[in-house]
Order: sequence, then C-alpha cells, then structure tokens
Amino acid sequence: MGITLTESAAKHIQQQFEKRGKGVALRIGIKKSGCSGFSYTYDYADNINENEKIFESCNTRIIVDADNLPYLDGSQIDFIKNGLNSAFKFNNPNIEDACGCGTSVSFKESVST
Repeated sequence: MGITLTESAAKHIQQQFEKRGKGVALRIGIKKSGCSGFSYTYDYADNINENEKIFESCNTRIIVDADNLPYLDGSQIDFIKNGLNSAFKFNNPNIEDACGCGTSVSFKESVST
C-alpha cells in the first residue's frame, strides 16, 4: 500500500525544508502515549536510516521505520489549517479508536499482534 501525502501536506513540507535550508524527507512514526495508547510522531529528516522505508508522494519523500510501517501502511497525511491552528492530520485505515481530543489512537488488533 504505502503512505501518501495530500498536495497541502507536500507543499507544507517543502516550505519547511526551504525555511530550514535542508531536509530530505518527513519522518513519521508512532509512540506509546495518551489515553488511547499511541500518538503520531513526525520530524523533518536530514538523512535516511538503514531500517527506514521510503515513500514518495507529490514529489515529496516520507520515511518510516520498518517496525512502525504496519501501523501506518495505507495512511494519507494531510496538512490542515483551522483559524490560527495548523497541523498534520493522519487518515489511517488501521485506527480502531481515538481519544476525544484526537491526540492519541488505538490500532486494530490485527495490526498490533
């Protein structure tokens, strides 16, 4: 399947690379956190590690650690603006539930086993 970006997300990532003066990809992952169990992580990567999988969407690279890929496979990442707030939004088919504030998620059992 893979991981894809919307045009809005790709544009935002490219703008961040330009501001930083460097960057090769958006690194995404998950970590144990929050009331539902996991939260998403992301960072602008300047290098690609050996254990990471590379995806390209809208002429922009996304990298994910191979251990996190089953949780993120099939996801589309969007970048949304709502008033003064802006954030990446993960549209992930592997999610079973999310907390009320939307900062943490739990995954379908078939993914986490």
